[in-house]
Amino acid sequence: MQSISIHTQSANLSEEQFFMLCSENRELRIERDKDKNIIIMAPTFSETGKHNFAIALKLGLWNEKQKSGYCFDSSAGFTLPNGAMRAPDVSWIKKEKWDGLSKENKDRFAHICPDFIIEVRSKTDNLKQLKEKMEEWITNGCQLAWLIDIENRITYIYKPTGEVTEQLFDTGLAGENVLPEFELRLDEIITL
Repeated sequence: MQSISIHTQSANLSEEQFFMLCSENRELRIERDKDKNIIIMAPTFSETGKHNFAIALKLGLWNEKQKSGYCFDSSAGFTLPNGAMRAPDVSWIKKEKWDGLSKENKDRFAHICPDFIIEVRSKTDNLKQLKEKMEEWITNGCQLAWLIDIENRITYIYKPTGEVTEQLFDTGLAGENVLPEFELRLDEIITL
């Protein structure tokens, strides 16, 4: 999706001011990068939203059985160790990690990096920018990240080792040691 970046070096919004900006503009999808630049994105287009929901549902069903963590949708923002506030399309955090946060922290853009995230590329997303965002997730503590490129039917798999692999949709994605027994078959849920 296309986004607008607002360079805010002169405004230098505090975390509280940024929270208020987001609270007063709930209709917008807003993130902030590590340099405190504000990024405003268009809402997800209908087809992408359909795919996001189907993917989130699969993760949610797995999590219901495992009961080992919590799933979040694209509305949940997280403050990363580098100061960025990001909102992935789908994310998951280990139960003990989330439960260790204070209620006040949970009620804001929690200061935590999800253990697993998924970003789904829509037709208007810039692939280079999304890949940089995926690297940011991993650098800040994410253990497994999938960038799903629907247009090209490829998933980029990111791991803390720095390894990035590509996998076509006709092969199931495995949650590995982060999400044991979780498998996602994109060719079964994303049809063009």
